[in-house]
Amino acid sequence: MNVDEFGLILFVERFEQCVKFYQNLLQLPVRRSQDTLVCFELQTGYLMVEKGGVAQPGEKTRIHNPTVLRFDVENLSKEVHHLKERGIHFLEERCVFDWGTIAVLLDPDRNRIELGEMNATSASYPRT
Repeated sequence: MNVDEFGLILFVERFEQCVKFYQNLLQLPVRRSQDTLVCFELQTGYLMVEKGGVAQPGEKTRIHNPTVLRFDVENLSKEVHHLKERGIHFLEERCVFDWGTIAVLLDPDRNRIELGEMNATSASYPRT
C-alpha cells in the first residue's frame, strides 16, 4: 500500500471546546475548517476533529475509547511547562516506564492524550 499521508479522525461531542483546545492550547495549526469538522496540521499528517462523538465526565476508559493520542516531543519537561502556562491540567506530568517517559492530559471530551519524550529508549523511536 502506498500511503501519501496518515490522518486520524477524532469524533467529539464538545466540538467547539475541543477545537479551541487543540487550536489555542495545544497550538495545532488549522489546515481546513468546516461547520462540522476542523482539520489540524501535524508534522507527519493530520488530526481531524469532527462532530458526532460522546463526551465523558471523567477520563474515557479503553472500553469507551481504546485510542490514545500521542504527541512525541523532544523535551517533555519543557513542553509540560509551556502547556501548564497556557492553562492545561495534567493528570500526570512525568511517568517513567522501561519503554519511555510520558505526561498525561485530557481534552474537553476526556480523550486521553500523552506527550512522549523522544529518545533512543522510546518505544516509538525510529530505527536507524
